Amino acid sequence: MDEEVVYDFPDVNTANEHGLVAVGGNLSFGTLLNAYKKGIFPWYNPDEIIQWYCPDPRFVLFPAKIKISHSMRNVLNKHLFKFTVDKAFTEVIKMCRVAKRPGDPGTWISAEIEEAYNNLFKRGFAHSAEAWQNNELVGGLYGVLIGKVFFGESMFANKSNASKFAFINWVEVLNKNGIELIDCQVYTTHLESLGAEFISRKEFTGLLKRLVDDHSLSDSR
Repeated sequence: MDEEVVYDFPDVNTANEHGLVAVGGNLSFGTLLNAYKKGIFPWYNPDEIIQWYCPDPRFVLFPAKIKISHSMRNVLNKHLFKFTVDKAFTEVIKMCRVAKRPGDPGTWISAEIEEAYNNLFKRGFAHSAEAWQNNELVGGLYGVLIGKVFFGESMFANKSNASKFAFINWVEVLNKNGIELIDCQVYTTHLESLGAEFISRKEFTGLLKRLVDDHSLSDSR
């Protein structure tokens, strides 16, 4: 990964019908920040050239609108898991990489992606939320935090409800820190059940212009 070369991106409105904005470039710190500030994220298979997307519509969650089901409230009240933030980032991304998902033959998280996001974490721009049970990491998620937007990347669960537990607690942390938008990128029933919804790309990029700045929350750890 070349830290010296920083790429910029074309206007997101040039994306094709699948949301593809650009191909190539690198995953350097500066390139990734440029991408996220425009609402663009890397998404490609390990054997492919880097591909950059900004889909329309965009799947997002407004933290204040999170939905917690009765069954999940029972899980939260039973204290089945312990919640932490940024205590096991490298382990979380590794677990997301190897997680087996129904109908999914593999993972898009390559060694290159893993290295790039570990670098973002070291610089204070990537964060993880973890669920533990009996001192074992059983669920979690990671993503990028810029300004008042958290760009979610991936989550995993080795125990039922562990990722939902981590996510709900993480949203509470974001809410308390004034974060106004969570980017879920693309649709999943898992996130829809927690209150995620579609908005247009135009609305999404408009929100980014208001909510994104150059500051990380590295001092919040």
